[in-house]
Amino acid sequence: MGRRWLVTGCSSGLGHALATAAARAGDELVVTARRIADLEGLAAAWPGRIVPVPLELRDAASCEEAVRVAADRLGGIDVLVNNAAAGLFGAVEEVSDAELRDQLEILLVGPWRLTRLVLPLMRAQGHGHILNVSSVVGRMAFPGLAAYVAGKHALEGMSQALAIEAAPHHIRVTVLEPGMFATRYGTSMAEAGLRVPAYDGTNREMLEGTRGLAESPDTGRPDDFAAAVLDIVAADAPTPLRIPVGDDAFGYLDVAEQTTREEDAAARALVKCPPRV
Repeated sequence: MGRRWLVTGCSSGLGHALATAAARAGDELVVTARRIADLEGLAAAWPGRIVPVPLELRDAASCEEAVRVAADRLGGIDVLVNNAAAGLFGAVEEVSDAELRDQLEILLVGPWRLTRLVLPLMRAQGHGHILNVSSVVGRMAFPGLAAYVAGKHALEGMSQALAIEAAPHHIRVTVLEPGMFATRYGTSMAEAGLRVPAYDGTNREMLEGTRGLAESPDTGRPDDFAAAVLDIVAADAPTPLRIPVGDDAFGYLDVAEQTTREEDAAARALVKCPPRV
């Protein structure tokens, strides 16, 4: 018997590739995007397996409706994938309160809300798998992406607590940490309304590189991400909480972990706390 999925952010990129791969594997899915017209191709390619639903993550009623449709049409939800996201480029000084709130609504509050709505269904059926799509920036940072980094760090913290809470109910939690993939993330990323030229030397090169991700030959292909997710969902529990995805992801995180070790050593020396033997 195939799995029943609710996947957000399926108009393109990673979500679109994942929906296609899961449908090809024989599973049933409710897929979402802000505009249902962006899902017509998926629904037409997989009639009877893919149900398109419009979803505005910042709207509680829209989230409730998406979960209701998934539960009614599929008879339950085995896998929730919180994939939908949006980027905002700007230095900390450039990002306004309103822009920060909007970014966190999409990256943290919306996924938290959907998770909260799905958990009672999974507890009642005695199983489930929640996958929150973070990023390598969930454990490190790049200049100009402070709001995005903050949202992904918060999503990972929520997921870590959720994994402990959900385990007794046979609900698995996985944080996916993709590296650089060829998606529309860079081209669709908004820029903060305020620009402070003092940060151009630090941030403008980062902006140009991010804008060019989709065309770069060095970025991963969404189909590879989708194949990895299907393997993770099919794997026997227990599985790691955090799973980097992509050829470059482990390299980025190796650097982040080395930096953390060096900072810890420097901090111990500064506060005169010798390492434990």
